[in-house]
Amino acid sequence: MAAKKILFLTGDFAEDYETMVPFQALLAVGHSVDAVCPGKKSGDFIKTAIHDFEGDQTYTEKPGHLFRLNASFDDVDPERYDALAIAGGRAPEYLRMNERVLEVVRHFAKANKPIAAICHAAQLLAAAGVIEGKRISAYPACAAEVRLAGATYADIAVDAAVTDGNFVTAPAWPAHPAWIGQFLGLLGTRIEL
Repeated sequence: MAAKKILFLTGDFAEDYETMVPFQALLAVGHSVDAVCPGKKSGDFIKTAIHDFEGDQTYTEKPGHLFRLNASFDDVDPERYDALAIAGGRAPEYLRMNERVLEVVRHFAKANKPIAAICHAAQLLAAAGVIEGKRISAYPACAAEVRLAGATYADIAVDAAVTDGNFVTAPAWPAHPAWIGQFLGLLGTRIEL
């Protein structure tokens, strides 16, 4: 298996598990992952938030960990990357207002490179205008945005994921095994035990 170079978009108050787990899992199987956030450089931290499902009408939010970025957003050249992963949580709601972020997302979609987006990351896909005609999952509160962007909202179990072309999407962190597994499949990753 050839290692892939993956760009990982995250930001302040991204979901903790949706930042830490995919970043570490992709590194663990041998891929190179550059974690970036607009306005921050390599070595800077983002604050994450832990979102949990405790029987309320929506998720609860608690302080998460500090996550150290290992690359600088200003240095990103999307041509140098094989795939894109996007953390969910609250970060996508403000990252989607950054035109450079949207340009980066559009590059990966236009080049048909694998894109893994979880939870609220669908907000970035919708804002970039890249999901029309696709079947896309997201946290249920983002269903309207997915539909308004011309995609079909995949109303799947919270621990499931869906692949449509080069997009792998899931509703929230309980889907990590399915979401990361399907993304690894698109990357051509082979794991032998």
